[in-house]
Amino acid sequence: MIPPSPLDDPRNAAHAWARYKRLMTIMCAVTGVVVIVSLAVLYAQNGMVSIHLYIATALGISVTMMLMSALMGLVFLSNGTGHDEAIIDPLRDDSSD
Repeated sequence: MIPPSPLDDPRNAAHAWARYKRLMTIMCAVTGVVVIVSLAVLYAQNGMVSIHLYIATALGISVTMMLMSALMGLVFLSNGTGHDEAIIDPLRDDSSD
């Protein structure tokens, strides 16, 4: 039988998802700062090259950082709530020798 996940409890799930939302909010702000700084450095070194360069740079950095934070946030959520432990491990040897 599969053990119950701690995320099945609504209180634990609400707390975990609130923490995930807070992490994503912080990472959205950090991403905004990184995009602004990188565009400023790019402009300082190259001047106004093409608006498409700046749009592509901003989108590339934004999508990469937000995807990374979303996936790592899900890893932290799964591990921090004990959801990773609520599995059946067929490879674990429970025999006492």
